Amino acid sequence: MISFDEAYQIVLQHKKDFGSEYIPLQKGIGRVLRENWSADRDLPPYNRVTMDGIAVLFNGVQKNTALKIEGVAAAGAPQMTLENNTNCLEVMTGSILPNNTDTVIRYEDLTIENGTATINVDFKQGQNIHTKGSDRQQGDPLISEFTKLSPAEIGVGASIGRAEVLVSKLPSILIISTGDELVDINQQPLAHQIRKSNVYRIESTLKAIGVKVETAHLNDDLDEIVNKLKDYINTFDVLILSGGVSKGKFDFLPEALAKVGVEKHFHKVAQRPGKPFWFGSHPDGCTVFALPGNPVSSFMCTQVYFLDWLNVSLGLPPITRPKAILTEDFTFKPDLDYFLVAKLSYADDGKLLATPKPGNGSGDLANLVDGDCFVRLTRGRNEFKCGEIFSGYIYR
Repeated sequence: MISFDEAYQIVLQHKKDFGSEYIPLQKGIGRVLRENWSADRDLPPYNRVTMDGIAVLFNGVQKNTALKIEGVAAAGAPQMTLENNTNCLEVMTGSILPNNTDTVIRYEDLTIENGTATINVDFKQGQNIHTKGSDRQQGDPLISEFTKLSPAEIGVGASIGRAEVLVSKLPSILIISTGDELVDINQQPLAHQIRKSNVYRIESTLKAIGVKVETAHLNDDLDEIVNKLKDYINTFDVLILSGGVSKGKFDFLPEALAKVGVEKHFHKVAQRPGKPFWFGSHPDGCTVFALPGNPVSSFMCTQVYFLDWLNVSLGLPPITRPKAILTEDFTFKPDLDYFLVAKLSYADDGKLLATPKPGNGSGDLANLVDGDCFVRLTRGRNEFKCGEIFSGYIYR
């Protein structure tokens, strides 16, 4: 059995690069960019009017003087030119600032009657103009490789004409439930059966971050498990299994994985929940996360290990884990890292608080909804005091 820190580092050290692919910009949300973006022209590309009003030449006009309106410059129209320095042009937000003008006065500060505009306020030269190239100049870097695309980056990409974008390719993933006691969610379980839940919880976690997955089920039969694993390993980049990795007489997965050539990197971690966690990889490239079958265990291992592994495999850093202040004393005696279900809130001063929500062990699935994170209580001690600060692993 190895420590949590050792297991976590081994998982991250076995990250994979699944290559890259071009996708439409509209489908890029949440994906990891694999190219650098730069400005294809100045931003903004012209002196842009930022208020509806009139454009004037500052040195040609004064407050309380009636200015003849020569015309109207609309957004999307070619640039106009003010012919007389003592006149003005009406301009709309987003239009190109007309030639021979350098200042914009908004409609709210004008009186317009009979084709003339009178300026009613003091004004400054250059006001209400978004100057060409003031944001970025042509060729300036905008977005760097290995950035996770949010709506902000999507908008920038659209503005520079990136109809297709190069992103990290997502792995093909199969989530596998195991055990004769499991039935589908639309079935009425017998007294000795339970409905599947782990596959749906793991699947929803991955779908929430844009990863498509498939699911399967393995009965407690060694030959069946070996035969199906041979096919799965050659088909998918990642297998996530739940159950069958502990010490029971029907926990065949460690033996079956060895039979199909998956190299074990570790089995059993000094942690609770999730102690029987098994991790390995096949020489042909498939990575295997064999998680304990208890629902809190499989959920914790997915949140703490798998999501960070996926991040670094795609070119991102591990997920940032916030620090939270424990709101109550808590006691845990085994010499294990303990991932405590907790509920987060904010103190009046803005500090993040974690209130313990202990349940009835790793089989207490309902306990997960009492909290919204795991708090890692590090091994080597039994007492954890109110006011101490620990890492929080927010459910994703």
